[in-house]
Amino acid sequence: MQDNPLTDKVALITGGARRIGREIARRLHREGMRIMIHYRASRDDANVLLSELNTSRSDSAASVQGDLANAAAPEQILLETVHTFGRLDALINNASTFYPTPIKDATEHQWEDLMAINLKAPFFLSQAAASLLDEYQGCIVNIVDIYGRRPLKSHPIYCTAKAGLIMLTRAMARDLAPSVRVNAVAPGAILWPENDADEVSQQRIIARTPLKRMGTPAEIAAAVVFLVRDASFSSGQVIAVDGGRGVVP
Repeated sequence: MQDNPLTDKVALITGGARRIGREIARRLHREGMRIMIHYRASRDDANVLLSELNTSRSDSAASVQGDLANAAAPEQILLETVHTFGRLDALINNASTFYPTPIKDATEHQWEDLMAINLKAPFFLSQAAASLLDEYQGCIVNIVDIYGRRPLKSHPIYCTAKAGLIMLTRAMARDLAPSVRVNAVAPGAILWPENDADEVSQQRIIARTPLKRMGTPAEIAAAVVFLVRDASFSSGQVIAVDGGRGVVP
């Protein structure tokens, strides 16, 4: 661990208490990082994860609550991170909101909600973190989606928000260079939405995936580790972890 370049560095992971965010937290922690877990409503899940990480390595993880739709949240989350750990080396913009918004039924509230969490919050968190990341030659990793490049039926607002986050990744990579690298990971079928019981559609997606299986949160976390630790000459890139889904119609 003493030779690991991530030892005692600090990562802030939004939406880090559950699902993919939890696995990213676990993996970066195993690599030696100290972890700030952001959550909105998943306090119990955050506490379970904190207990796990701090049992493994004492005082190596903390949590912060915040509603990313609130304009004051980014600064508050960053202040709490610095108060706890004194620095920031990696910002992982993982928190996301996902649900269908068919064009004929979509509302302004849905537009504002999906844009706020999937696009606006990553921008203002990155803005708030930029000076810290600059000081420590840090990086930003945005969790985007393959549907930011190819539309998913009945999800036009979500897809537009993720497409915006892909462009934001590229724009920030240019604006924050040379001190801060900015990259993204685009998952394919990794975890089904919690309210999705449509097994026919799920099997159809897997059938159209060249590797013929779902991915795992661990595979997303591995891509994040690569971008944080190993991709020292990469910025503005989007790594698709999608089983080859992006190469077929």
